Amino acid sequence: MPRWYDGPLASFDTETTGVDVEHDRIVSGALVEQDTPGAEPRVLRWLVDPGVPVPEGARAIHGLSDAFLRRHGRRPGPVVEEMAQALAGRAARSVPLVVMNAPFDLTLLDRELKRHRGGTLHGRLDGAALCVLDPRVLDKALDRYRKGRRTLTDLCAHYGVELADAHDAAADATASLELARAIGRRFAERLAELGPAELHERQTAWHAGQARGLQAYFARNGTPERCDPSWPLRPAPMIPAQRARPPAA
Repeated sequence: MPRWYDGPLASFDTETTGVDVEHDRIVSGALVEQDTPGAEPRVLRWLVDPGVPVPEGARAIHGLSDAFLRRHGRRPGPVVEEMAQALAGRAARSVPLVVMNAPFDLTLLDRELKRHRGGTLHGRLDGAALCVLDPRVLDKALDRYRKGRRTLTDLCAHYGVELADAHDAAADATASLELARAIGRRFAERLAELGPAELHERQTAWHAGQARGLQAYFARNGTPERCDPSWPLRPAPMIPAQRARPPAA
């Protein structure tokens, strides 16, 4: 049996209206699947008319304008349902899913499902296990003391992975998939005997530890930013219970 980084992998990426997973929207997405290293990848693409304006800052990153999305995008409800079903299909076939900074893309998809379809990503999996490989978490755990940023662009440069047309969902998903394979090969002695399910569990612990370390750093520097230790999906925020109204006089 091939090692996970030499076998089938899928990769998911989105472009969005911003970085707030609770309120921002998906404007495009892609799922890339490759059976073996070097094989021709199969690509699914989605374009969404989010129904809300795309802020200038987001448009400057991915180039998707309101007018373009209205003309070429589809309604978000059917699209996010297709995305979730595509991920569920790969999970049912035990294909590991590469997601760079998974808590962002997977949480945003989960919230979009709740917003437009009244369900959750977990509910769409129908009991199948979603085995996620997050290049950001893997790199931080396996090369802990290396200096420098760990964005997709930075990691691709470090591992010698080509990233053409950055911030296009399909291009980013393809690069993330190749990046996962490159990390697997570089750290083969530490990763080769781990199956995707075990590696998923280890990343859960690694990410939590990384979040605690970053939170401690922020505390020492007086930064109010909060680090969520949840991976690969952030839990939905608790809605405060409404106070009961006093009986009418």
